Amino acid sequence: MTSLDAGVIGTRIPEHSVEVERGRLAFFARATGQDDPIYTDRSAAEQAGHRDIPVPPTFLFCLDMERPNPSTFYADLGIDIRTILHGEQEFTYLQTAYAGDTLQFSTAVTDCYAKKAGALQFLVRTTEVTREGQAIATLRSTTVIRDPRA
Repeated sequence: MTSLDAGVIGTRIPEHSVEVERGRLAFFARATGQDDPIYTDRSAAEQAGHRDIPVPPTFLFCLDMERPNPSTFYADLGIDIRTILHGEQEFTYLQTAYAGDTLQFSTAVTDCYAKKAGALQFLVRTTEVTREGQAIATLRSTTVIRDPRA
């Protein structure tokens, strides 16, 4: 198992852009049990004061995973993806994103630390989401890397 140290802080993932597609928003809303029609019907969204179908909560994480080769980041750090677990996610929303928007994702490692004498390591990534240079959201994700020998 590769031991992470503070030297990984600041490591960046190549930036990427994603266009938010109306059909994918509707599919995600149904899959997550969102029954508010603003997430599936443009007319309902407009009647509620939105300019289009708004991005449902947590969907930005799905869009972030659309970067090319998302697991390459771990391999580049020497982390075996068979040892990773999802730790936690945190979302800070600054503006609403909508169907048809092109969003940019910029991610960096912002922290790493260990617990249980190094048997568990934690890697924290922070992603800034923007639309035409305007901040939309900040996503924070913690990945747990377990030592398979422990």
